[in-house]
Amino acid sequence: MKVLETALPGVLILEPAVFEDRRGYFLETYHQERYDEAGVKCQFVQDNLSYSVRGSLRGLHYQYPHGQAKLVQVIKGEVFDVAVDIRRESPTFGQWIGENLSDKNRRQMFIPEGFAHGFCVLSDTAIFVYKCSDLYAPDSERGILWSDPDLGIEWPVKEPLLSDKDSKYPCLKDIPEENLPVFKD
Repeated sequence: MKVLETALPGVLILEPAVFEDRRGYFLETYHQERYDEAGVKCQFVQDNLSYSVRGSLRGLHYQYPHGQAKLVQVIKGEVFDVAVDIRRESPTFGQWIGENLSDKNRRQMFIPEGFAHGFCVLSDTAIFVYKCSDLYAPDSERGILWSDPDLGIEWPVKEPLLSDKDSKYPCLKDIPEENLPVFKD
């Protein structure tokens, strides 16, 4: 497995080893020992799958105080995947990275706790799967407006399909400090 560091410490791009032949291909999507060695040191307790159509944008989501680390990947289609550092007192607070994930490049992104996450669909449809380090906690569900001008995320869609909830989240600067995680060195 190849591990690529990003501009946001802790956020990793992972390229699993792929074994291809005339029948197709095989890859391990998760192997605890190998992922621990790669820097993905958490226990995953929930797996999720979403199906979305072109132009859909989901996010920017996070949970607090029941934070979730996520290991995300696309098994069909292509998305632009984004992680935003929202940890108070972090040297990279408010910074984001984006990466195209697809069934062609087979890349995964690891997003530690303390980051907001979102993605938009670039293909006709996409099947997106992700592992979470904590269970979904409705009382901890939070979000940031996808188009927050202070973040300046360069989404590849200008008029995305959004849920009502995602279209009404506040900008990061308007979220009370007590609703944001704290950077732990």
